[in-house]
Amino acid sequence: VILRPGNKYEYKFGFELPQGPLGTSFKGKYGCVDYWVKAFLERPSHPTQEIKKHFEVMDPVDVNTPELLSPVAAKKEKKVSCMFIPDGRVSVSAQIDRKGFCEGDEICINADFENTCSRIVVPKAAIVAKHTYLANGQTKVFTQKLSCVRGNHIISGMSDSWRGKTIRVKKLKPSILGCNILRVEYFLQIYVSVPGSKKIILELPLVIGSRSGIGSRSSSMASQASSEMSWVDLNLPDAPEAPPCYLDIVPEDHRLESPTTPLLDDADGFDSPIFMYAPEFKFMPPPTYTEVSGDAGRGRNSSE
Repeated sequence: VILRPGNKYEYKFGFELPQGPLGTSFKGKYGCVDYWVKAFLERPSHPTQEIKKHFEVMDPVDVNTPELLSPVAAKKEKKVSCMFIPDGRVSVSAQIDRKGFCEGDEICINADFENTCSRIVVPKAAIVAKHTYLANGQTKVFTQKLSCVRGNHIISGMSDSWRGKTIRVKKLKPSILGCNILRVEYFLQIYVSVPGSKKIILELPLVIGSRSGIGSRSSSMASQASSEMSWVDLNLPDAPEAPPCYLDIVPEDHRLESPTTPLLDDADGFDSPIFMYAPEFKFMPPPTYTEVSGDAGRGRNSSE
């Protein structure tokens, strides 16, 4: 017991969390998982006073297990038709080097796309979260697209490949897989938008962990090598100066007026449109011979 100024007594309590898996603190659209600690003050002939304090629990998810370090691959094909007449097919196959990732990691995507239909298709990839709520024998599912990248348009009879195309894992709650009332799952969706037809969706499962795995910022080969060196012995260079501001070095009549003009947009509202870069530079014409010779003549007269 600690006596504080003003006749205030401070009691320190300690509790150990139960052993075994605990659901990670979570707040979603249809429910939440919260943890509270409550303190009671009981006095004779007085109502019981109660106060509570919220705290978070993080169930560790290790992404260094052999299962989560194994590559994941899948492929899918769709036949396209127009008024019940066959119109070719669209196929996609994709692979990622592992299944487990952490916040800040880059997911490296290798994919192949083939388009033999008469339409222009667009390949895209997105990280999707899936929340499954289980209570009183009922189930509710909520899905949300978190981040997205896109490739080039593929015209009829052409194919395209992604080799090392990356998408960053943003700040996400770890996957919740062992809870009987809530599941939080993540997927990498690689899909192709086909005008006038349903998308071809390829899903690769992801596990978002709380500890870094191979290729992450904290355990990459470069960071491991640097951790073995003594930072005291390194002569680090001074921080470089910031580059000059664009407005300070470019005259007003030379500045770019319309940096980007939308060229084509899809029906998918989440993805950004493709832009055509069309800078309009206005270079000043060189001076005429008469202007130069006139300035030189006036200079000689003033010197005399």
